[in-house]
Amino acid sequence: MEMSIQQENSDINGVSGSGSCLYDLFCYETPSLNTHSQREWMFSGPQKRLDNLMRQAGNKFCADCGSSEPKWVSSSLGVFICIKCSGIHRSLGVHISKVLSLKLDEWTDEQVDALVKLGGNTVINKKYEACLPSHIKKPKPNSSIEERSDFIRKKYEQLQFLDSEENLSCPFVPSQGRSSSSSQSSSSCNNSQQDKKRYDKQPTKNRIGLSFRNSWGRKDSDQHKSAKKSNSLAGMIEFVGLIKVNVVKGTNLAIRDVVTSDPYVILALGHQSVKTRVIKNNVNPIWNESLMLSIPESIPPLKVVVYDKDTFSTDDFMGEAEIDIQPLVSAAKAYEKSSINESMQLGKWVASGDNTLVKDGIITLEEGKVRQDISVRLQKVERGVLEIQLECVPLTQ
Repeated sequence: MEMSIQQENSDINGVSGSGSCLYDLFCYETPSLNTHSQREWMFSGPQKRLDNLMRQAGNKFCADCGSSEPKWVSSSLGVFICIKCSGIHRSLGVHISKVLSLKLDEWTDEQVDALVKLGGNTVINKKYEACLPSHIKKPKPNSSIEERSDFIRKKYEQLQFLDSEENLSCPFVPSQGRSSSSSQSSSSCNNSQQDKKRYDKQPTKNRIGLSFRNSWGRKDSDQHKSAKKSNSLAGMIEFVGLIKVNVVKGTNLAIRDVVTSDPYVILALGHQSVKTRVIKNNVNPIWNESLMLSIPESIPPLKVVVYDKDTFSTDDFMGEAEIDIQPLVSAAKAYEKSSINESMQLGKWVASGDNTLVKDGIITLEEGKVRQDISVRLQKVERGVLEIQLECVPLTQ
């Protein structure tokens, strides 16, 4: 819906013409938009609207642990979250929680509209924590990764605390009392939940909130402890950095429909996964889409899989590749320990018969950003090349 300044000033409601019906509908569904300043907010740019949302009382603190000034959002759930909790949200998968940065990602008006409609932290927590039992405590800003993961998975993945109207029946006695009959009917379920085995927790150092420089400065003893972590703690691992992946374009991709394909890309790093939008009818798609993933302590390869979107059948495989991000991480470590300020080449991942690179992946330092351009030949498919750009991002951003 597009409005001009002249249209806004010519009508008592700030909107006229063909857009007025949509505006009236929006205001009907959003009664709080009843002042001139609030109407102005609705028609301002997406970043300004995000800033205003961030300043709302319920959004000033992480929805899951209460940390102040959260800089991340689950756009699918509608909650503002901190950097520590964002790593857990990514491990849930984009089908549950799609994490975006308030500052690093470019938001569209449609994305902000959807975020506004969800209602923010206060509304979402009333829904997903409606049946929060008194014996389960929310994480705090200094809580461990294990505690965060246990709570966040129960809240959003297992839906254990969901509003009874959404979940048909409330599995717990809420922390703020209900009627005695309701309490009695829920007590047996509550006890059975308490009897469930919990994850074998191992103590870890809470370092995720440190600066990017300090996050790379691991002692050998810390690395040794990290290596001993159980695989059962999947999704509860420490994150030491962020990687921003810009999926640039595909070239000469495989045909999976009659004469073309509808490709999209899935990126996976450890237990996290994100995906691009679908490009219709194009075997040379240009995405230029940036996606964010957290870097675990034990750095796995970045897995890239391309699919053809089908409406009435399973999506068709269009190739895959694995990208070793260790050279980029090593370059980031070296840069953080140095006093280099000028742009320069920091290293490269050399193309060879042992990897899928089309050409050397050059790692550069530009304007204080450590980046690497990667061009990979897709595997297990007849053809196709994918170009992406990687960037290490400080945890503090």
